[in-house]
Amino acid sequence: MFIGHFAPAFAAAAVSRRAPKLGTLFIAAQLVDWAFFAFAIVGIEAMRIEPGATAMVPFDLYNMPYTHSLLGSGIWAVVFGLLVFALLRDAVAGLLAGLVVLSHWILDFLTHRPDLTLAGGDQVYGLGLWNLPWVAIPLEIGITVGAIYWYMKRTQGPIGPPLVLLAVLLIMQAINWFAPHPAEASLGLYIQALAAFGVVTLIARWVGDNRKHKRARG
Repeated sequence: MFIGHFAPAFAAAAVSRRAPKLGTLFIAAQLVDWAFFAFAIVGIEAMRIEPGATAMVPFDLYNMPYTHSLLGSGIWAVVFGLLVFALLRDAVAGLLAGLVVLSHWILDFLTHRPDLTLAGGDQVYGLGLWNLPWVAIPLEIGITVGAIYWYMKRTQGPIGPPLVLLAVLLIMQAINWFAPHPAEASLGLYIQALAAFGVVTLIARWVGDNRKHKRARG
């Protein structure tokens, strides 16, 4: 899952005026992937390209205990939530940020083939919806568009920025699904992924800076 991970960020921003800004929640949504690709660059975690690994993506994510185990994701969630709490002095903001981080493992559990662990080790989990494109594609698009719609209904501001963000997300998702995949996992792939996260996060920050929660305006 790629853009579907941002659905909890939009939902958290919509549910409470005390939520962190949308850009912060976008970081939370992909925090464990930010960490994974950074770790892959320095050799702490690893992946490889395996044609046919799933029907939709050829990724063999065989070594990621620190980022994509349930325990690892929980630790990242707690640390990020505490950081947001310390910066904003708001427990609700910290809780929402932490939950968005943790949502990453849950959504990956739906789409990944069994490659997720509870706390490292050999036992792996994953429902493998990437092998069912007719389920995975509408699911990812549906939760993303639905979450954006809810966010826009709960906030006020110019309609242009969120539509730009939605368009960029859909274009990136189409590239992720339908463009030729790399022949091997390399530094270029890792940097490309981090750059994509950075671009959408900057756009999300722009969106969040131009919208206000309706309850905040009375």
